[in-house]
Amino acid sequence: MKFENTGIEKLKADLNRLDDVMDEYGLVRAGQWDYDRVTYDRKFELKEGVFYLRVQGFAVEGDVDTFKATIQLLTPLLGKHYYPHGVEYGEGENFPASLVNQCKSIIEKIKEEVSQFAL
Repeated sequence: MKFENTGIEKLKADLNRLDDVMDEYGLVRAGQWDYDRVTYDRKFELKEGVFYLRVQGFAVEGDVDTFKATIQLLTPLLGKHYYPHGVEYGEGENFPASLVNQCKSIIEKIKEEVSQFAL
């Protein structure tokens, strides 16, 4: 599921500050990066299954590995994990309404914070 038109996809921000904000809301980058891309995930374990809120971005300046990069954020996603195949983000998936609302709230809060220092 894509969270379209949130405004977050229009933001560019310093990688280090972005890491701090994402961590504050439980989105972890960990080893999910390469030289020019980042992925932040937050895991939700519910009775309906395991879900992931994912926010991705790419470096428009600098390199992620040096921690000196400007990141352009992309449209946030919500996916459901299926063992052993992985995470599905398709529109045909059913997502609990409470989870969707929680993710929208998280995205909005991230957008508000990142907007304060966006480039």
